[in-house]
Amino acid sequence: MPSTPRYTGPAIAFHWLLALALFGLFGMGLYMTGLSMSPTRLKLYNWHKWAGVTVLALSFLRLAWRLTHRPPADVAMPAWQARAAHAAHVALYVLFFAVPLAGWAYSSAAGFPVVWFGVLPLPDLVAPNRELAEAIKPLHWILAYTMAAIVVVHVAGAIKHQLVDRDGLLRRMWPGRA
Repeated sequence: MPSTPRYTGPAIAFHWLLALALFGLFGMGLYMTGLSMSPTRLKLYNWHKWAGVTVLALSFLRLAWRLTHRPPADVAMPAWQARAAHAAHVALYVLFFAVPLAGWAYSSAAGFPVVWFGVLPLPDLVAPNRELAEAIKPLHWILAYTMAAIVVVHVAGAIKHQLVDRDGLLRRMWPGRA
């Protein structure tokens, strides 16, 4: 495989930390919404909100890092693939913010404040309003499923580059030494 320039250590750490957090959040969201009202469901909702706010904070840090540190040069690929990869990355960055903000707005509108890790009360994004909450709830769901779909395509593209193209693209973001 050809040698490919790598992302910086912090960029790699942000990538994989957010990947693990998003995977866990999506799974927790699927699981908790299927539970009947119980202390376990309430606990999971709080954990989900805490993790969502953490993802939001990490997303700000990741974006700041990305804006101040140029990524390595792209590997050679057809123009349509480069455009598709760029569009997927832009969409993911937008969704890194939109999904947790929609969840936070839903929680605020539903009258359930977000208290980060049970210690730091965060301001409501909107005033409590049952109708607004019912309008925002499906938005959070749609945005989360959209992100999940883009992540699946992103992973499929990385696997294709690794197994079919054998162009070393995956090594650019893989933890550890190249």
